[in-house]
Amino acid sequence: MEEIVLGTIGSGTIVHSVLDAVAVTPGIRLHAVYSRSRDKGEVLAQKYGAKAVYTELEGLYSDPDVNFIYVASPNSLHYAQTKAALEHGKNVICEKPFCTTASGARELVQLAKEKGLFLVDAVPTAFLPNLPLLKEQIGKIGRLRLVIGNYTQYSSRYKQLLEGTVTNVFDPNFAGGCLQDINFYNVYLNIALFGKPMAADYYPNMADTGVDTSGVMILKYKDFISTNAGSKDARGESFFQIEGEEGNICIPGGSNGLAQIRVETKEGVSVINAQPNPDRWFYEVQELTPLLLAENHGAIDSRLETMVSVIETIETARMAAGIHFPGDYLCENNETR
Repeated sequence: MEEIVLGTIGSGTIVHSVLDAVAVTPGIRLHAVYSRSRDKGEVLAQKYGAKAVYTELEGLYSDPDVNFIYVASPNSLHYAQTKAALEHGKNVICEKPFCTTASGARELVQLAKEKGLFLVDAVPTAFLPNLPLLKEQIGKIGRLRLVIGNYTQYSSRYKQLLEGTVTNVFDPNFAGGCLQDINFYNVYLNIALFGKPMAADYYPNMADTGVDTSGVMILKYKDFISTNAGSKDARGESFFQIEGEEGNICIPGGSNGLAQIRVETKEGVSVINAQPNPDRWFYEVQELTPLLLAENHGAIDSRLETMVSVIETIETARMAAGIHFPGDYLCENNETR
């Protein structure tokens, strides 16, 4: 592949972070943006040098100059927009959560394979330089006994919710809630490191809208328990800690950025960090671009396998906890179950 030519769906903060990284990465460039608002689309296009602005998705899907669609819309729209892009012959990079159901995710993976297209799970964690270094350290702390993760980020939209305004992030119609956003990173890191758990249970604090504003996910593995708290309604210190019989590994700042790895054993304490740039989307674009240009399907597909396990784990636990989205009740052919 000679060049990645992007068309974007969405105009939020994450899109800007990704496009900042695109602007300094050889082999990838922005060509088109989609927004329901022509004004927002024009602002984004002017900032990042896009040549085309669309207010209808069909125009973006049909643009002959675009070979990759970057999907960064509200959660509930990921499945349909990714499927449409693939059916139009476009490669897709999709933000997390990739889908809200495992069946939908598997369908998209199969569709991409049938068409020989790339389908990329864009959770930044998968592309961080500190992730493989973290995996190398786990064997140094002996048999694992406990994993404790906490990711707390008070949301201004929670304040709006208390005042009676429901935004996408707390709306079940958009597959909102803390587990689909904040706590997602905790679950993802567990499965990326340890594989799919034997069992998963979620204990949420619920809003009147029917989604969670915070909660605790407990993952059961053969030899250890992993307890993962996520909150958009409180203020606290984020961290991720892996505790073994011979030591521990602590990640200050939490699971989403892997900003630093602190390893403590009887031999002493060491600190590892291969990420001098604090912007995790910078590393995502820098790592992903050469994989795509080299057409390395194996590296991309292995990450998709992790993502399907994450989605299945979250889906099962949240539904058992009483969190349901309208999209849960649609089959792959969009007929009601």
